Amino acid sequence: MNKNNTVVFDGKPITIEDICRIANQQARIQLSAITDFVVRIDKGALFVDTLLKEQGYVYGVTTGFGDSCSVPVPLDLVDSLSKNLYTFHGCGLGNYFDAEQTRAILATRLTSLARGFSGVRYRLLEQLSTLLTQDILPLIPQEGSVGASGDLTPLSYLAAVLAGEREVLYQGERHVTQTLFKKLNIEPLTLKPKEGLAIMNGTAAMTGVACLAYHRAEYLSQLSTRITSLVSIALKGNASHFGEKLFSVKPHPGQNLVARRLRADLSVIGNIPQDDTRLQDRYSLRCAPHVIGVLEDSLPWLRQFIENELNSANDNPIIDADEEQVLHGGHFYGGHIAFAMDSLKTAIANLADLMDRQMAQLMDPKFNHGLPANLSGATGGR
Repeated sequence: MNKNNTVVFDGKPITIEDICRIANQQARIQLSAITDFVVRIDKGALFVDTLLKEQGYVYGVTTGFGDSCSVPVPLDLVDSLSKNLYTFHGCGLGNYFDAEQTRAILATRLTSLARGFSGVRYRLLEQLSTLLTQDILPLIPQEGSVGASGDLTPLSYLAAVLAGEREVLYQGERHVTQTLFKKLNIEPLTLKPKEGLAIMNGTAAMTGVACLAYHRAEYLSQLSTRITSLVSIALKGNASHFGEKLFSVKPHPGQNLVARRLRADLSVIGNIPQDDTRLQDRYSLRCAPHVIGVLEDSLPWLRQFIENELNSANDNPIIDADEEQVLHGGHFYGGHIAFAMDSLKTAIANLADLMDRQMAQLMDPKFNHGLPANLSGATGGR
C-alpha cells in the first residue's frame, strides 16, 4: 500500500510502480507494525510449530524436498533443514543482479511473505525489511534456476544473507555478510524449518525483474511513438496515415492510442509539406501505430499477469493458520511470468526492428526524399 512516498508492506496489494520506485530508491519502505498484522503473520509460524510438536506431516518441514517428499526427517534434524536447503542451492552462475534488480527482488519477496500464508515469523519480515531500508543487497547470480520450481537458486542467496552468510553489496562495496552485520549490529536469523523453503520456493526473482521490464516497456512505447513523429516530420510524411477516421475502423485500443499520440505530436508542427505524388509512406512510418500498438494493447494483460503474481502467496506448502490447514500444491510455478516476459520480449523486438527501419530510411538517399546521405552536413572536399 502506497502512502505518499512510502510503500507500506501490510499484506495489502501493491503495484508494479511501487516495486519500481523502491528499486530506483524513489520511495521508502515500511513494514507494518499494526498488532493485527503482526499477530496474523506469527500465527502461521506458531501453527507450524504446533504441527512439529504433534509430529505432523508437512512437506519441506518434516520431509525431504521434491522426490524426497516421502522421506521423513527426524525431529532432531528438522532445525538444520533450512540451512541445508539454501546451502545446497547456492550454486548460481553468471553476472550478479544489479542493485536496482536486487531491490526489486527483495521487495517482491517481502510482498508475498506479507500475505501471511507462508508460515514465517514476523521477525523474518523485519530482517528482510532491514535489508531494504539499509540498502544491504545480497549478491545474487542471475543464472542457475528454473521457473518451473520457483527461483530456488537466486532466492537461496537471499535466505543465506538473512542468516548472516555469503556476501552483500553495501554503499557500493562488496562485504562479507557476517562482518557487515556485526558492524551494523544486525543479528543474523536462524531460519526455522519452513522459513528457508518459504523464502526460496517462489517467483520473486522473475517477478521483480518483470516489474522493471514492464516499466521500461511502457517508456519504450512512448519513446518509439515520439521518434516516429520526428521521422515523419523529417521525411515530410503523410500525416493522414494516422487519421482518426482511418483508425476507427480497426479499433484496437492500444493501436488507436499510438495513432492519437502521433496526431497530437504532428498537430504541434502544423501542416507538414508533402510530396503530392507519394500517396503512401513506407511501412516503417505508415504501419508504426500497428507495430507499437501491439505492445500498447499487451500492457493491460501483462500488468494483470505481473501484479497478480506479485501479490500472491507463491510458495509451497501454503499455511492456512486460520483453518489450521497445510495446503500442498504448486504455486511456485512461474508460468504466467515466463509467458508474459516471452510475449513482452517479442513486442519489444518488433519496436527495435521498426526503429532500425526508420533510421535506415532517414540515412539512405534512395528513400529519404532529398536529405543528404547518412544525414551528413559536410560539403565540398570534406
